[in-house]
Amino acid sequence: YVQIQPLQEQMDAWIKNFVPEKDLFFLEEPDLLSFRSDLQGTLIMPRDEFFNHSSYNGIQWVNSYMYWSISRDAQFVLVAQPDWITSLTLSKKETLFKIQQKLGRGLIGPLSFFSEITAFPKEYIFNMNDEQFVSIQKSMWMKLPTAYQEKIMITYAQQYDEWTAMAHPAKMPVHLKKYANTFSTEPGANCLAATLYAISADPKKDEWKVHEWIHDGAFVEGLKNAGYSPTDKKFQEGDVVAWVNESEIIQHAAYCIEEQLFFNKNGQTFFNPWKIVHWDELKEEWKRYTPRIYRKSYGKRSDSFG
Repeated sequence: YVQIQPLQEQMDAWIKNFVPEKDLFFLEEPDLLSFRSDLQGTLIMPRDEFFNHSSYNGIQWVNSYMYWSISRDAQFVLVAQPDWITSLTLSKKETLFKIQQKLGRGLIGPLSFFSEITAFPKEYIFNMNDEQFVSIQKSMWMKLPTAYQEKIMITYAQQYDEWTAMAHPAKMPVHLKKYANTFSTEPGANCLAATLYAISADPKKDEWKVHEWIHDGAFVEGLKNAGYSPTDKKFQEGDVVAWVNESEIIQHAAYCIEEQLFFNKNGQTFFNPWKIVHWDELKEEWKRYTPRIYRKSYGKRSDSFG
């Protein structure tokens, strides 16, 4: 194994983008009444309207606020400028933060999680179920010393990945050397994009794709256009392994470089590196899905998909 870490320019970009430019607070209907005298300068959006709103469904909003974990009980979203939270009384701040923790909002974590950080302002720390939590808000984030911001980024990032990888194998394709065992500056690049780039016959033309968030339909078309089709044989160098759910929708994919080593990206946050991983790690990580193997038949586009 080798150790990997982000470049300073990547760390700087993470710090800049990690906390979106507006604060979001998720609320149940009775909560609106509790804050009715404090809503001046905020925007209140019904849940469905918010989640379908193009201004708030960018990848960084989704990742930072962890939309996927928001409780169904959240009926409204309060959108606020960063300074709004600073105008609330201490008790109202605490009430609001507790609601966010209960409803599953991101940018909140146990204080113990950030054991090295002593610079959190006390008004952003709250108690719940005998545990201390901290709510990261834009105005507070911007005032934290850079050294603390970096420590927080490392703490978060290492929840996604342990920063270890397999060394570059001898047969590593040249176009993958630039990316293997590195992090991205921007969020969005996913496993399917990494795999399509890996199988590219013209990496210069296709390099932009490695930064895309590619969905399963586009991925299948990309496999066909590259001449790949399903095989029942065991994977080998140059094959693609994709994992499908019960509905045969592709959930993950990786590219076999040689023997048991793969070029892989586990998620679409900037905390998920492109890296070289062993088959055993992939098999364990994606075991809830069924692996399918695709092999290149040299020649034309392949349409032999089941």
